[in-house]
Amino acid sequence: MSSLYRSAWMALIVGGVMGLGACSGIPTSGPSRSQVSRAGVQGNPDGIQIVDITDAVARKLYSERGSASFSAVLGDDTTFRQQLGVGDAVEVSIWEAPPATLFGGGMSETSAAGAQVTALPIQVVDGDGNINVPFVGAVKAAGRTPTQLQKFITERLKNMAHDPQVLVRLAKNDTSYVTVVGDVANSTRMQLSARGERLLDALADAGGVRQPVDKITLQVTRGNTVASLPLETVIRNPRENVPLRAGDVVTALFQPYSFTALGAAGKNEEINFEAQGITLAQALARSGGLQDSRSDAQGVFIFRLEDSSALDWPTQPVRTTADGKVPVIYRIDLHDPNAFFAMRSFMMDNKDVLYVSNAPITEIQKVLNLVFSVAYPVVTGVQTFK
Repeated sequence: MSSLYRSAWMALIVGGVMGLGACSGIPTSGPSRSQVSRAGVQGNPDGIQIVDITDAVARKLYSERGSASFSAVLGDDTTFRQQLGVGDAVEVSIWEAPPATLFGGGMSETSAAGAQVTALPIQVVDGDGNINVPFVGAVKAAGRTPTQLQKFITERLKNMAHDPQVLVRLAKNDTSYVTVVGDVANSTRMQLSARGERLLDALADAGGVRQPVDKITLQVTRGNTVASLPLETVIRNPRENVPLRAGDVVTALFQPYSFTALGAAGKNEEINFEAQGITLAQALARSGGLQDSRSDAQGVFIFRLEDSSALDWPTQPVRTTADGKVPVIYRIDLHDPNAFFAMRSFMMDNKDVLYVSNAPITEIQKVLNLVFSVAYPVVTGVQTFK
């Protein structure tokens, strides 16, 4: 009878604890694999996309990263274009073959060949981008190179002067500069020359960067175009050390990229990584890998806000956040050996969340631990009472 009584007590306790587990009363570090998978069902109000990490997906995302390189966005044209701008000072000299009829006078000098040379006073390109030339009037200088300007003036004088030749010299350069700012030793304006200065020349002129090279991102602003790339990439790949143009702004940004590891990973914390980027395989290693005692090898997820054009999304129509991003959960099954190759190509993004869910057996273990922690004192108390 006592054995039956004890069994009844045990059944009652187990039933109560199992009921508690069914009501999500068991502590856990996050959603299970099945709960995460259900987040991507059709009609989800949050528009979450579930994407399995394959080699094809990793390659597609990697190719999108490569399209933002400096060489692709800014070009690799080494032609020097010293275009004049507002504030530049120029000196215009005009030669007129004898007999000089237009510029002969007090301002002119006679050359060895008998030609009359007239050196106009140095002029600053005005707010409208113009300079003034006698007998021609206002001439647009801004946006033209000195060679283009002298050809234009020559054409305008052909019907007035005798065989005119024009030379335009840049007397003071105020616009052919590149501005270097950010986490550099000395913010500066570097003058451009016909040598064709490049990106790393500008950094060297500014005294170099103040932070470790692998933590620096370079941003180049050219008009309305803005491109960014890790400094380490520019150093390793000479193609990305692009020629600079007048008006470019080079900014050295100290950006310690990081991802957050949560769940049944080896450690739960924010982990920094280099601006050059790391793969999912490296991220798992830096987070301590999977815990054998509790992790689900089929439940490794990356939570990310992705550009809407990054992939062909499985759930349609695609819902985006207020800033045009798509909430995505990338999923990988580490029971599949092929997944380890895909992990080597899948790149982590800044602010990614790496989450590893608990294995189903872990929840059962928690229930059993709770059962025995409750049942043992009860059974012991009943036996003592009897």
